[in-house]
Amino acid sequence: LHISNSSYNLDEIENLIVIGAGKATPAMSVAIEKILGKHINGGLITTKYGHKLPLDYIETVECGHPIPDDEGVKATLRLLSTVSNLTSKTLVICLFSGGGSALLPAPVHGISLKEKQQATKLLLEAGCTIDEINTVRKHISRIKGGLLAKAAHPAKVISLILSDVIGDRLDTISSGPTCPDNTTYKDCLKLIRKYGLEGQLPKSVADLIMERANNRRNETPNHQSHWFSKVQNIIIGNNKMALESAESKARDLGY
Repeated sequence: LHISNSSYNLDEIENLIVIGAGKATPAMSVAIEKILGKHINGGLITTKYGHKLPLDYIETVECGHPIPDDEGVKATLRLLSTVSNLTSKTLVICLFSGGGSALLPAPVHGISLKEKQQATKLLLEAGCTIDEINTVRKHISRIKGGLLAKAAHPAKVISLILSDVIGDRLDTISSGPTCPDNTTYKDCLKLIRKYGLEGQLPKSVADLIMERANNRRNETPNHQSHWFSKVQNIIIGNNKMALESAESKARDLGY
């Protein structure tokens, strides 16, 4: 199996799992099944209601987007369970596309989905940028901000990513479940104060951020973490590629 500049001998892979989240992820899964077929030992993807496509080896769960729902939480926890307790002879192929953040909801213990939604709504209404919103979202999640990669270690992980973010920052697309995160709980606290949200956020969210910012506990893994030693993140499509393809096709047609 050749992906980007890496090669994998499938005879040495005992377990090949496909997981992912996003509105385009079912179509990506169709392509992966055509390529790998019976080599796939199973998998689970989440997508928006009405976006499911026929698949033979990968299970699809439809859930809420843009507002996450309980079906999304249940599916995300199942997805986390799927990649837990793996060995180094496992290859996990992750498929992420637009909508991945909403379709991978897994609030940390002590915070409900409703409270996480309230916090996100307040951040949006305050005028936070997407990077700022994701800084907070990653720190109240069990899967975002590199925590999926941590859960899958020591398996080999390849994330194939369709970028819906200008600039293609890997830690922002789908809130970077397999990417290092250099933001901290202290950054979250600064944002809350910057936008005057003290006293407005749900108490569970504010208390968690304050406590962990002061104690520096349970930070998301950063670039220095060994959890990413077997992780490869590859952007396979973005706005620039689409424009270049359109230009090439237009020239072929004589424009």
